[in-house]
Amino acid sequence: MSRPILARIDPQAFRHNYLHAKQRAPGARAWAVVKANAYGHGLLTCAEAVRDVADGFALLEVSEAMRLRAAGFTQPILMLEGFFTENDLCLAAAHQISTVIHCDEQVRMLELAELSQPLAVFIKLNTGMNRLGFPLEQSNAVLARLQASGKLGQVGLMTHFAEADGQGIAEPLAQFEAVSRLAGVPRSAANSAALIRNPEAHYDWVRPGIMLYGGSPMPALHSASALGLRPVMSLASEIIGVQGLRAGDRVGYSGTFTADRPMRVGTVACGYADGYPRHAGTGTPILVNGQRTRTLGRVSMDMLACDLTGIEADVGGRVTLWGEGLAADDVAAAAGTISYELFCALAPRVPVVMC
Repeated sequence: MSRPILARIDPQAFRHNYLHAKQRAPGARAWAVVKANAYGHGLLTCAEAVRDVADGFALLEVSEAMRLRAAGFTQPILMLEGFFTENDLCLAAAHQISTVIHCDEQVRMLELAELSQPLAVFIKLNTGMNRLGFPLEQSNAVLARLQASGKLGQVGLMTHFAEADGQGIAEPLAQFEAVSRLAGVPRSAANSAALIRNPEAHYDWVRPGIMLYGGSPMPALHSASALGLRPVMSLASEIIGVQGLRAGDRVGYSGTFTADRPMRVGTVACGYADGYPRHAGTGTPILVNGQRTRTLGRVSMDMLACDLTGIEADVGGRVTLWGEGLAADDVAAAAGTISYELFCALAPRVPVVMC
């Protein structure tokens, strides 16, 4: 008999969220960002859900891009970190996969490569993230150098905002606008947060990511449901044991939770080896038989404890760790992380089914 933990993926929710993202940027095309195995939801599962409506897809590895091509996807595909080897570069050109170029090393590699056909590229400019991208003042020189290589197809400019979900994008957007508006090429700047908050940053292509999976890019300001988004992943399990505690009894490793009154405690078949965050402490929300309660004590490798006081539930009781009825953003906030990490950390041992 297998453990009762199970992840359910709802492709129609992914489709709904993608169409919702497009509606927020009516003048732009939208790459569905499906990097990291579609944020742990399954690359082909999510891509198939939007096959007939997606403008394009964005991811990291050329191997994943080729999986989409092999499955018959003909839309533009963008490699968000560009290429890492000459072989990656040649494969991208051969399979009509677009690539970001963000550093001199990639420019040199392109200049020296023997390509079977022209390569579409987006030049990435650094507007304050200080992660990848050319300095703004180098944009014209980089563009000229790439065009002189004679190996380019369509060329675009892009950037990525460091604080679209916080202080805002006014300064970096103004910087990007100043160097890109006269280039006469397609532009891309908006991630999920900027897509929602900053229509002036939509340009030609937007890049929705976390919102496609039902997470809010700014949960402190707007919940996912308030933004019209649906959860795509639900992680569920069951109660596999029940303990009766007296006042003063402790729970779990190191006894980090002490009962201050008689309590019923349920043991759930889910732990950090399943992808649940070990750092989720007492008070992290959880649903048992549809009723919201809290976790207690430390998360173990295969189990965690929850408060059943006042809840009608015994062994076999249904548990939702996150998803339908319990926003992943709420769980993430209580655990001091973000929903992105919850989704991407789902362990291979957890069975996944479509619903």
